[in-house]
Amino acid sequence: MIEIYCKFMAFMTAERDDEKGATAVEYGLLVALIAAVIIGVVATVGTNLKDTFTEIGSKI
Repeated sequence: MIEIYCKFMAFMTAERDDEKGATAVEYGLLVALIAAVIIGVVATVGTNLKDTFTEIGSKI
């Protein structure tokens, strides 16, 4: 029984060559998250800048 457990643990902890796919998926998720944050920031800052320039233009 212990021999089966040891073989199972060795199988589960052995390094595999198929980790490249998981890494690509992780990088894809990070890129998507960063893009979403950038879009949100640009939309917010763009609206604030438009309002600021409109206010300045009306005072001039």
